[in-house]
Amino acid sequence: MKKTLSILLLTCFALIFTGCAQNPVSGKQDFVMMSESQEISIGRNADVDVRKQYKVYDNPALQNYVNRVGQAVAKNSHRPNLNYHFTVLDSPEINAFALPGGYIYITRGIMAYLNSEAELAAVLGHEVGHVTARHGVRQQSASQATGIGISLASIFVPGLSTQAGSDIANLLSGALLSGYGREHELEADRLGAQYLARTSYDPQAMIRVVGVLKNQELLDAELAKQEGREPRRYHGTFATHPDNDTRLQQVVGEASHLQVAAPLNGKEEFLKQTSGLTFNDSIDEGVVRNNQFTHRDLGIQLTFPPQWSIKNSPTQLIAINPANDAAIELKVDGQPSGTPPEYARRLSGSNANIESLTIEKCSAAIASTNKFELGIVYLDGKAFILQGTAKTEQALSAHRAPMKASMHSFHALTPEERKAIKPLNIKLAPAKAGETYAKLAQNSPLGKNAEKYLRLINAQYPQGEPATGQIIKIIE
Repeated sequence: MKKTLSILLLTCFALIFTGCAQNPVSGKQDFVMMSESQEISIGRNADVDVRKQYKVYDNPALQNYVNRVGQAVAKNSHRPNLNYHFTVLDSPEINAFALPGGYIYITRGIMAYLNSEAELAAVLGHEVGHVTARHGVRQQSASQATGIGISLASIFVPGLSTQAGSDIANLLSGALLSGYGREHELEADRLGAQYLARTSYDPQAMIRVVGVLKNQELLDAELAKQEGREPRRYHGTFATHPDNDTRLQQVVGEASHLQVAAPLNGKEEFLKQTSGLTFNDSIDEGVVRNNQFTHRDLGIQLTFPPQWSIKNSPTQLIAINPANDAAIELKVDGQPSGTPPEYARRLSGSNANIESLTIEKCSAAIASTNKFELGIVYLDGKAFILQGTAKTEQALSAHRAPMKASMHSFHALTPEERKAIKPLNIKLAPAKAGETYAKLAQNSPLGKNAEKYLRLINAQYPQGEPATGQIIKIIE
């Protein structure tokens, strides 16, 4: 039976794997299950979904600049005839990605950490490399082949539809896709470095930009511990810093034979183009200033305890204490029923101690139990729910007072206050004599991690200091 199963599977995959095409980069035959026109169609359709999930950053001049740099790099790639599309997304995420067919995206979040046009070209060149090598197409084709192969085999071997068959399918799929990861990222870096050199940029910019992203990753890992979350990674296939990554050094070094007499760096132009770039949260999602959260559209303001880390996303706002054993989360109910005390009772149970009160002329209630502290405030037909929790009863007891203080800090914004809300922006300034990032951090709206952020966005992390007269990025 095992021999029959093996023969059937091999036969199915032999039939499937006849769909090959020449790889534009290597010239070798790759297994793909779509034509170039289908690849472009997939990218075009997926682009619609990307634009539903992300907003396009509203800065035509910056969009044009990024597109100009990207088109120059793509023109010097292995697939210069594709119609490439480069888009800056209005997201604080540290990310850049490519869809099949030449649709490439970079977030304003990652751009805040770059410091030259060459580094921007490196990020875009890396993504162009994914497109030219057809990594996405090959991955999708491999995934489709696994499904088709198992479906065909199941016709002849009904046992494949059982749990054992599912395990076999997972095993085969894993074997097919095991090559997608570090090797493809390295290939994209190798190709990107070549495209940089062909476009008169220093190919070593690829090493520098991976270093910037690795430093950002290291800082985020530190912040993740403070905030009790998983760290985020962009170039996560590299476990070590690029200075110590021999393989990365080798693949980028392969572009050294392409002579660049006077490589373009473009630091001044890049800083000019990104001056005024929104940093971190957009005002559509609310802004955080020195542990004060303000949301223009909801019309509210809250102050969280000093030294607590605040994580703001489109779907969640949460503040976490330094010991990572207590948190306050904000939620919104657009259609609450009953009075605030009644609402609080439904959420907290019959044993809760309910206090009815007024906060800034808003009907409110606070419920206390041995598991959480709960605040309810009604405003403009919505219920704003602040829930304070802790890992232990002792931790909850220790933090009840600051949790209640945050609930009592609830403030309904006036029309004038709403108009005054501005996002954090990157500004340029020459460093004064004796100026340090520690001094700059004292007046920064970035909170307790301001010094680290300032070093990072100026490529002087973890211990660098600005030189007198150096143009540095600050956040205002």
